[in-house]
Amino acid sequence: MECLDALKLGKVFYFFGELSKIPHASYHVEEISDYLVSFAKERGLAYRQDECLNVIIKKDATQGYENAEPVMLQGHMDMVAVKKPEAAIDMDKDPLELCVEGDLLYAKDTSLGGDDGIAVAMGLALLDADDIPHPALEVVFTTNEETGMEGANGISFADCKAKRLINMDSEDEGILLAGCAGGARANCHLPVTRVTKTGKCYELHVDGLQGGHSGTEIHKGLANANCLMGRIIWKLWDTMKISVISLEGGLADNAIPRTCTSEIFLDEEEAAAKETVLRELLQRLEAAYKTEWRGKESSLEITLTPKEKGDFSVLNAESMERLAALYNSMPNGVVAMSHDVDGLVETSLNLGVTKLDEKEFVLRYSVRSSKDCAKEALLEKIKSLLHLAGGTVTITGEYPGWAYRQESPLRDLMVRVFKEQYGKEPVIEAIHAGLECGLFSTKIQDLDCVSIGPDIFHIHTTEEALSISSTKRVWEFLLEVLRQSNEK
Repeated sequence: MECLDALKLGKVFYFFGELSKIPHASYHVEEISDYLVSFAKERGLAYRQDECLNVIIKKDATQGYENAEPVMLQGHMDMVAVKKPEAAIDMDKDPLELCVEGDLLYAKDTSLGGDDGIAVAMGLALLDADDIPHPALEVVFTTNEETGMEGANGISFADCKAKRLINMDSEDEGILLAGCAGGARANCHLPVTRVTKTGKCYELHVDGLQGGHSGTEIHKGLANANCLMGRIIWKLWDTMKISVISLEGGLADNAIPRTCTSEIFLDEEEAAAKETVLRELLQRLEAAYKTEWRGKESSLEITLTPKEKGDFSVLNAESMERLAALYNSMPNGVVAMSHDVDGLVETSLNLGVTKLDEKEFVLRYSVRSSKDCAKEALLEKIKSLLHLAGGTVTITGEYPGWAYRQESPLRDLMVRVFKEQYGKEPVIEAIHAGLECGLFSTKIQDLDCVSIGPDIFHIHTTEEALSISSTKRVWEFLLEVLRQSNEK
């Protein structure tokens, strides 16, 4: 973590470095949750750790701020942990290897966890400092936000007093978020039957796509590796009656997948005759897809690698037909744009994960909408498709949207401070991505909340990078908001 030594910003980057030493992928948050508890104990701060491993740490107001409205600050402690295929790191056990290049902080060969580690680091820096004026603080660190907001769904605020919340889970400096979409995860299961056949195995690989966050970047119309593989598998089944041995694509339901890999099978007597036809067909498909995504996916690549001959457990003809037809038919991307906010996606879905095991084909979706009725309609459409194919769907991780407030004293304060610091008006908008503010609003009556954050690029990918200068400005903005929070 030596690269962080020169980044003087209170102790924000110091704590970010400390957090980066602790593996904290979603569902692997025990250690980082206990670290936060130890942090509070060492400083004599009141804290609460619940069954979901959420941690709330409280700090009394500084002198002169005793009568100011208490403020809740919030971020989530889990990260989307992805790595490059060749990386040796075990992201469930090993620390991140942080690097600085110019204005960017990133992690070698992995995602950075700036989403939302920078919020946790800022919260710890505030709690640790004794020279920052502020009202009473309730700093909330939630768990498993990236997998359906389980922590926020299970948290209680019975012992909290704050009615003002600054969420720090945004990735665009200069934008004050004041509303977001609701969402859910759809887990699709298609049973399959296998048979043993003798023949030749080929590895089919879709790679080179940009990927990205399925909320903030779904409107870009980027290619989805799972959906491309679905189109390819259907074409190969329809024209050549190939079968599938294995299939796996994507890493998280809310991340647009960059790669997908399948092992396909040709009967022994057909392999020699069909291999040339197979390669030519894939070349034509690659050329067609590059034309379809010209200007967006310049590195798109489809590769076919021959593997061994022998006996393989493959899908039988009936399962293969159902899988190929379903995989090719599943919807993805923007479904509707908002009629109320120009340029805002209203409803979308992302086929983030596909995996074929011995007994079933699994597809995992992130579904989002600012309208509950549209979200429900899309979930029902997925259920209908699986029903026709002989499969089932379970819905998990549902969370509500966050409605825009016409009157918001907190937002007014933050707009005033922003204009003083930046010399211009901030952008105030709602986003299509999900934030925990919606769930918090259902638990705290009359909650006034705004979401902010520094510039973070390519979140949920191995190219994720945090702007150092933007982090410094947002930190200074946050401190000034707290300083002015006792002014009428």
